Amino acid sequence: MDIRLGFNSRCTAHENSHSRAHAIMSGKGKGGRGKGKTGTGKSATKSSKAGLQFPVGRIGRYLKQGKYATRVGGGAPVYLAAVLEYLCAEILELAGNAARDNK
Repeated sequence: MDIRLGFNSRCTAHENSHSRAHAIMSGKGKGGRGKGKTGTGKSATKSSKAGLQFPVGRIGRYLKQGKYATRVGGGAPVYLAAVLEYLCAEILELAGNAARDNK
């Protein structure tokens, strides 16, 4: 399968495939979140990596300290934070609708 993107025909096959992969797999695209600024010195939180508002690290710490299990997987606090965030969003939406109706 040959994809022509208008690159210089004098490039070798390796250079052409590398340029094509770089053009297709760039960090930022249409509507994508992208990689953001690199080298700013600040580390990204687990919540921001998961795209959540609820604190993934704190929930993970509570799961470990609460002795619910001897071991806690890496995805467990992310999943739990996502579920709690979804439930809170649903409750807040219902409360907002009820408040608007009672005006």
